[in-house]
This record gives sequence, structure tokens and C-alpha cells, in this order.
Amino acid sequence: MIAVLVGLIIGIWQPIQTSINSRLKVSMGSPYLASLFSFGTGTILLAIFNFSIYHTIFLFPKELFHSQPIWFWIGGTFGVIYLTSNILLFPNLGSVQTAIMPILGQIMMGLLIDNFSLFDSIHQPFTVIRALGSILVILGVTGAVALNSILTEHKLINSNPKVKGLPFWRLLGIIAGMFSAAQTAINGHVGVVVESSLKSAFLSFFVGTITLSIIVLILHPKLKVEKSVKGNPWWMWTGGLIGAFCVLGNAYIVPIVGTGLAVVIILVGVTTGSLIIDQFGILESKKNPITVVQIISLLIMILGVIMIRLY
Repeated sequence: MIAVLVGLIIGIWQPIQTSINSRLKVSMGSPYLASLFSFGTGTILLAIFNFSIYHTIFLFPKELFHSQPIWFWIGGTFGVIYLTSNILLFPNLGSVQTAIMPILGQIMMGLLIDNFSLFDSIHQPFTVIRALGSILVILGVTGAVALNSILTEHKLINSNPKVKGLPFWRLLGIIAGMFSAAQTAINGHVGVVVESSLKSAFLSFFVGTITLSIIVLILHPKLKVEKSVKGNPWWMWTGGLIGAFCVLGNAYIVPIVGTGLAVVIILVGVTTGSLIIDQFGILESKKNPITVVQIISLLIMILGVIMIRLY
């Protein structure tokens, strides 16, 4: 029960982190620099926590570099791939499909990881009930996030001659979601091996920071710290700190409930957090009051989670 609660909480915080990082991107003028700052601050925070507890900067025994597979070390890179793919998807698919396609990939990959024990995860066989539960989660997400605008965006996409290769972009969205689920599984496994979710979260952020540093060195984006009419709010610098706690929570719950269930629990939290942001206009966002349809959709998602959890 505690693991489920943790998953819901970090899920709720994820759209808040996304809003914060989006605001930072506007001020810095580059999504890559904004992401690098976010990953960098999260890495520093987790390094301080680790040093405070373990009193050393050498968090991983040398034996692990010889005994563990390559994927053990690249969970953070998978996270960067997911983040970068979303940046590329948005102008080609619009906000609705950019949200839905990765979710399809996350749920599909989560079930595959559980069924085949990929990344040394908990074995949870694929069943008809789990499949139906996953479908309910997808339907719930669609209703809660996209129902009001999906028809409009569909028309815009198909009537815009400049948008080409929609099957490719949709496939990329699904693959990006699969990388996200794989990162979740890897972080959980690392936490079990090193017996510390904190160390696992630090490794993920550290690798992600290195990956983004290489991307920035290659692309050379220009730093443009701009001020909006309202100025630059203090909270736009806190996305990495929130992200650090989200990854830490991921590493904690995966060994307990499995990757597939962890993914769908977090998705329920993400949807809830998104609706809260819309309802109250948090972090300079436009107010969009929650509708009855969205509440029903959220309940459908919860029913799907229960089906996956119990069966």
C-alpha cells in the first residue's frame, strides 16, 4: 500500500515538474540547456544526500563494473531519449498524441518487462485481466487528457500539408514510452543490487547529465536568459529537485510492485496532477475546470490499476 501511495505522489509531481521545466525552457531559450540544468541540479542534490549518508563519493564497488551488464549503467540515457523524443514529437503530433503515444509504449513495455522478467525484474505473467486493466488505463488517460481536443487536433494534423510521416512520429512516440518504462525497470534493479534507492537515483541522474552535456557540446545551443512580462519566477529553477525525488520514488517502488504496475500507478498520478494544474491554474498555466467526463475517466483508470494489481 505504501508503494502505491508513493507511486501516486511522484506521478502527481511529474506534470508539475514538466510545467516548471517548460517555463525554464522559455527563459533559457533552449530545451537542451533547460534539461541540462534540471538534470544537473538533481544530480547535485542526490550527490549531497548520498555523501551525507554514506560519507563517500565512491558509491559503487569496482566489482559492479565487471559483473553487471551494460544496461545497468544507462538508465539515465534512456530518460534523456524519452525527454528529447517528446521535444521532437510535439510540433509533429500536437499535445494530445504526444501524451497518448508514449503512454501506449509505457504500458506495453511495462507488461513485456514483467512477463519476460527483462532487466531482472519481478516475473508477473501476462494475463487477460491485466490486458483489460491496461486497456482501461489507456481509455481513462484518453478521456481525462484528450477527449475535449482530440477531434480538433485530428483535423488540424490531417489538414496541414506540412506535417508528413505521421506513422513514423506515432511509432517514435510509442518507442519513446518504451524507453521510459525500461528506465523505470533499470532504476529499480540498480536499487536492489546496490541496496539503495538513493544510489540508484543518483546514477540515473548522473548518467543523464553526462548524456545531455555531450548533446549540448555537439549542438552548441545559445543561452538566452530572457524575462517575461511577469519576470522569471524563483520556482522555474526547481524542476531538477522535484525530478530527483520522482526518480528516487521510482527506484523504490519497482522492486515491490513490478514495472508494469509501477508505470500505470504513476500514470494515474500524472493524470491527477495534470487535472489539478488545469483546475487551479498552477504555475502560470491557464485554468481549465475539471469536467465530469474527466472524473469518470480517472475512476476508469483506477479500476484498471486495481485489475492489474489483483490479477
